[in-house]
Amino acid sequence: MKKHFAIILATIASVSVCLADNPVVQTHYAPDPAPMVYNGTVYMYTGDDIPGFDFYYMTKWRVLSSTDMVNWTDHGSPIALESFKWARDRAWAAQCIESNGKFYWYICAQSTKNDMAIGVAVSDSPTGPFKDALGKPLIINGSWSNIDPTVCIDDDGQAYLYWGNGSLYYVKLNKDMISYSGDIVATPLNVETFGGVRGNKSTENPNKDSFVEGPWFYKRNSQYYMMFAGMGKGGETLSYSTSSGPMGPWKYQGKIMENQKLNSFTNHGGIIDYKGNSYLFYHSGLLPGGGSYGRAAAIEQFSYNPDGTIPSVSATKEGVSPVGEINPYKRVEAETMAWSQKCSITQNEKTGVYVSGTRLKGYTKVREVNFGSQSPKSFSASLAAGVDGGILEVRLDSVAGAIISSIQLPRTGGWDKFETFTSELKQEVTGKHDVYFCFNGQNITAGRELFNFDYWIFNKK
Repeated sequence: MKKHFAIILATIASVSVCLADNPVVQTHYAPDPAPMVYNGTVYMYTGDDIPGFDFYYMTKWRVLSSTDMVNWTDHGSPIALESFKWARDRAWAAQCIESNGKFYWYICAQSTKNDMAIGVAVSDSPTGPFKDALGKPLIINGSWSNIDPTVCIDDDGQAYLYWGNGSLYYVKLNKDMISYSGDIVATPLNVETFGGVRGNKSTENPNKDSFVEGPWFYKRNSQYYMMFAGMGKGGETLSYSTSSGPMGPWKYQGKIMENQKLNSFTNHGGIIDYKGNSYLFYHSGLLPGGGSYGRAAAIEQFSYNPDGTIPSVSATKEGVSPVGEINPYKRVEAETMAWSQKCSITQNEKTGVYVSGTRLKGYTKVREVNFGSQSPKSFSASLAAGVDGGILEVRLDSVAGAIISSIQLPRTGGWDKFETFTSELKQEVTGKHDVYFCFNGQNITAGRELFNFDYWIFNKK
């Protein structure tokens, strides 16, 4: 009976690991997710919390991408505070948008004048390299409210940049996307427009909400939406207002996400449509060691109501369902994953981005790997180890699943000396599976780093 009970517990644990895919990034803390759809791919631009401090300590921004909404490829950090000669601290929330084949990443940071300012980086690719487009801030006026920029290009080609903390401002961007015309405009904040305003003591028209920060501006079906971080009990909500025009007047609609156990006082969201579905991006402090100053991106799927309003959305551990699959017969970057434990991400000019810091009993999981009707013959991986490496096990469907291939890795001459290793499959594999790349070894000290992992591929011959 005890044996059967142990098997049941192991099965439950295996299933829970398979289903828990929120937050979607585990190798680092990735707050303030800003999604963008371009050429059939979702790109997610995030911050990079450094936990262990009593404030929001961030020094760079990151970008990831997905075509299936469950496996995310980490493209590393294309920009940091060092990318902007006028920035000195606080690499806070940002958003990227495409215009005329170029990509404009609007960021905010503390300037050398010790106020908050908004800058813009530009690239020919959604993953970079990016560079400061101006060499100076786009928005700087001595205010600490110049944070959390959000940008949208209307159907007539006019782009609008909104931002704010406590107040909400906007400008009309010029065609070059790196300058603006006209004055900075303050958006009216009251009970009717955004649910309330700080300091409102009216008993006849009390606050339902209030705009705090984190605006997310977009257009859908001729209606304009402004999602924002509002104020709820014990922390920020995700709330929204709508308008028939890009500059308002705005009408408060309600709260999308509130009273969720996110282990974070703040929330910061983005909304996109992709492959016929609607998705809410947000962040939580639910990773190990996380909290209000160690937050990570999460995603939920939802459906708009028939009148275009947004329903209440609950945070889940399971996350969203896949809308694509992985082809194992093409090179797949090791930093493409749905879940991971006991590893991290590193990048350098020679190799690019790769999985590093692998430890005993750690793993990465890749979902929806479609082997087709004919089994591969072998498995190859690009690996590097500065000392005796360990074993890379390839398992099916769980960390305790069948080992279909394994590579005994020796030292390769350095942590950046990658070599391609190939091993035969131990059994035939067909159809669609979750694949686990497990980090193991013999006579290994528990805390020792095992190897670095750049990419993998299955071979039909």
